[in-house]
Amino acid sequence: MTTDAHTTVRTGARPDLYPTRGTAEMVTPRQDPVVWSAPGTPGPIAVKDLQDFDRDGFLTVDRLIAPDEVAACRAELDRLIADPAVRADERSVIEPKSQKVRSVFEVHRISEVFARLVADERVVGRARQILGSDVYVHQSRINVKPGFGASGFYWHSDFETWHAEDGLPRMRTVSVSIALTENHDTNGGLMIMPGSHRSFLGCAGATPQDNYKQSLRMQDAGTPSDEALTGLADRHGIKLFTGPAGSATWFDCNCMHGSGDNITPYPRSNVFIVFNSVENAAEEPFAAPARRPEFIGARDFTPVG
Repeated sequence: MTTDAHTTVRTGARPDLYPTRGTAEMVTPRQDPVVWSAPGTPGPIAVKDLQDFDRDGFLTVDRLIAPDEVAACRAELDRLIADPAVRADERSVIEPKSQKVRSVFEVHRISEVFARLVADERVVGRARQILGSDVYVHQSRINVKPGFGASGFYWHSDFETWHAEDGLPRMRTVSVSIALTENHDTNGGLMIMPGSHRSFLGCAGATPQDNYKQSLRMQDAGTPSDEALTGLADRHGIKLFTGPAGSATWFDCNCMHGSGDNITPYPRSNVFIVFNSVENAAEEPFAAPARRPEFIGARDFTPVG
């Protein structure tokens, strides 16, 4: 692997369009479309909503799934986090302070309920329309975020991590967060900087060995500086997402986003699904010593549905 200030070229692989984890932060203009499908491509997203997604980097759907579906997903979430075998599995992340389950990864593989949700056309159909191709699940998880002290997720671009540590070459990935509880403005909701997806902020600092073991609990590598975040917030502002259970937020892989701690009595639980284009399959990591485990960054590129 050879590296200079602007590009990384890996033997047998494509050039690195989005350098990160170097000696200093650097901004790279986005090299990829936001909406990959051709104008007029049929799908569940209206033309105006696609245009808004292209501009802002996110799209909200007030009632993606019905109350009975929310109830089934909530019951499944409760079942999983109460199962000692699930808690002991490496796919579960435990809150350092409370020792409660924070997240469970690869839920579409360990739960028929969430497998059906992933394959639901209301969900995967939107991913195909945005990405302009068949898609596979790069990552899935349930986030529990119970009340009375569940910690937040610091500001970051998912693509920065997925590029550096999983080897996703292009920005052809989209996430959906489906609320399984009410999202108040006080219980640690998702925050996004609208329009921040238009440029890539490469972060400073090398990736430690087995960084995922730390980053799933408290992110450090791949986080922007205070100065960079201040500039982004001044330029783009910050949008806080609230809504009822069953609502959903779709957002581009390069949106700068995060969430605060939940010190209220009210949990904020959601199911989080990451769809990647089958034409953007993961390569070797661009800025990490080894691949992350497959339950975090999939290497099975079988299309959904």
